Amino acid sequence: MIRALALAATVLLALAAPAAAREAVVRSFDGTELHVTFHPAAGLKPGKRAPTILQTHGWGQRRERSPDAASSEETGNVGTGPLRRAGFNVLTWDSRGFGDSSGTVTVDYRRNEGRDVKALLTWLARQPEARRDGRRDPRVGMHGVSYAGGIELVAAAIDRRIDAIAPSIAWHSLLTALYREETVKGGWSALLYAAGQTGRLDPHITSAFAGGATTGKLSAEDRAWFASRGPGRLVKRIRVPTLLLQGTPDTLFTPSEAIRNYRILRRNRVPVKMVWFCGGHGTCLTGSGPAGHFEKRVIAWLKRHVKRRKVATGPGFEWLADDAKWRSARRFPPRRGAPVAGEGSGTLLVNPADALSGTPLAAAPAVNAVNVPIPEAGVQIVGRPLVELTYSGTGTATHVFAQIVDEQRNLVLGNQVTPLPVTLDGARRTVARRLEGVAAAGGRYRLQIVGGSQVYGPVRGAGAITFASARIELPTTASP
Repeated sequence: MIRALALAATVLLALAAPAAAREAVVRSFDGTELHVTFHPAAGLKPGKRAPTILQTHGWGQRRERSPDAASSEETGNVGTGPLRRAGFNVLTWDSRGFGDSSGTVTVDYRRNEGRDVKALLTWLARQPEARRDGRRDPRVGMHGVSYAGGIELVAAAIDRRIDAIAPSIAWHSLLTALYREETVKGGWSALLYAAGQTGRLDPHITSAFAGGATTGKLSAEDRAWFASRGPGRLVKRIRVPTLLLQGTPDTLFTPSEAIRNYRILRRNRVPVKMVWFCGGHGTCLTGSGPAGHFEKRVIAWLKRHVKRRKVATGPGFEWLADDAKWRSARRFPPRRGAPVAGEGSGTLLVNPADALSGTPLAAAPAVNAVNVPIPEAGVQIVGRPLVELTYSGTGTATHVFAQIVDEQRNLVLGNQVTPLPVTLDGARRTVARRLEGVAAAGGRYRLQIVGGSQVYGPVRGAGAITFASARIELPTTASP
């Protein structure tokens, strides 16, 4: 009798115990083995089901195996711990070619990494803890940073089983991110190639790095290869609610990448929200604001659109300005105020022997520059400034670079620097471009036109350029 009671108690305890984490190997369409860890929602009882969040890792890294990993204020990543406590299962995996998974890294390519996500969804639908909307259709959201953010945008475009996504510090096009105006972002290229050595890289990655490091250019073949990787034109196929998180000091995937994705989604009437925080690929130099803001926003978004709860997700656009205070508007861009404009002139000598300003991750004020004064701004500056240069010059240089210096802090606004193409044939010419997106609370600024920046690597040409006019317009908002 005592033994029978003990056995019954053991069975009852086993039935009441929460579901345990487990590891598995999922075979993709081409036989690639994807190593995964399935973390059930906190306290999930046997026989119960919960929606699942898919989360992979950043470039060169591997999956999260801890069920209680914390969120990262620096990258905008919500950890497995907060997601599980919010009532979600979390499925993490090593992306193809990284960590324990087999295969070759092809940079979030829809026909490889994208189809890997399809295989994961089919596997997930068979798990007893996974809530489903159909026999092979699990209730699913996706969240993650950088490389993980890229695959979220790709997967949402090609698989309608995904219910919502929240990519952080992702990109639109690798060409506009790493090869803007056909000049390689040399600092980041070197850092990324080194970090990618943990994986088995496609040969195009190596040849692009070698060519970029030598000449600053990509071959036609490598350019086409990178153009086909990641979201790009696929964004127009996304129909699920999308929360875009982007870092204002992120010099790899700048706010401009998120702006482009946001505009495509809004044009297609997709529920979309964009949040700019002080973090990402780069260093926050102006304060990250109250802790936990982005975590609350991500979890609210996933509860609303994956759990399908009546949860407020906040206004359509939120940004953290350089005074470390959060502001918001119904959408991007906020209601516009009059732009703050500055204009000047000067001569720039572009010399490969010059010591480049800044670091590979962040622009900094330069000594050799044409400085254009800007009237003191007492309003919020949000968006992409416009620069127009009228110039003439001779030499072999093909680009100059524009950055906005915060005179009070002696740093470059948002750490951002933008290449501008120039033709130095002695003729009078004009070039106009939007700079990378910025968010500032106002102050004293000046435009700098420089010959090079460590963010873009070595200067490859020389020249003497006279700017008859260098004009900048800072976009302002009438929002509080």
